[in-house]
Amino acid sequence: MPLVAVIDFETTGLSPTRGDRAIEIAVVLLEGKRVVDRFQSLMNASQRIPAFIEALTGITNNMLISAPQADSVMRDASRFVGSAPLVAHNAAFDRAFWNAELIRVGLEISHMFACTMLVSRRLYPQAPSHKLGALVDYHGLPRAGRAHRALADAEMAATLLCQIFDDLRNYYHIDHANHALLMALQRCSKPLLRVWMAKHASIACQ
Repeated sequence: MPLVAVIDFETTGLSPTRGDRAIEIAVVLLEGKRVVDRFQSLMNASQRIPAFIEALTGITNNMLISAPQADSVMRDASRFVGSAPLVAHNAAFDRAFWNAELIRVGLEISHMFACTMLVSRRLYPQAPSHKLGALVDYHGLPRAGRAHRALADAEMAATLLCQIFDDLRNYYHIDHANHALLMALQRCSKPLLRVWMAKHASIACQ
């Protein structure tokens, strides 16, 4: 599998369109099933963190006083990711903040996001929940640290992504799974999933 970047944000709220900002970012670079590099930083966006976000993440307002400015962090993160395609769990959330923070610093928006949550809903409909921690526990995968910290969540999403590729290969005979295939799979309607899988397995066997 070519290089992909698995990303996670912690934020002051749910939506940048409501004025919420990123307060932490982490990126895990995967090549095949091997982690080749990591990036993590708190981000000072000069915005106060609500009490419930402090309780959820453990990130406090005092921690952000000495953190690097958000603009600088996003420039560094953009250079770190480069042209690698992005993967996130509940990617609509992370994509919104990635794009909003890049726009703030005048950087180009060009990355395509694959979503491990959408893919998991198609591959594992029997899972009791499709939250990241629940899927990690469902597969018996290791937890990387405290949930709702960016690096721990990015590490777990990367581990889940490797599980997804293993299952596509072992159970669906799709040996050529990549980022583009994930994006196609996450858009596939559930009633057509069996036909979609058979089509891609037959291509792989040709």
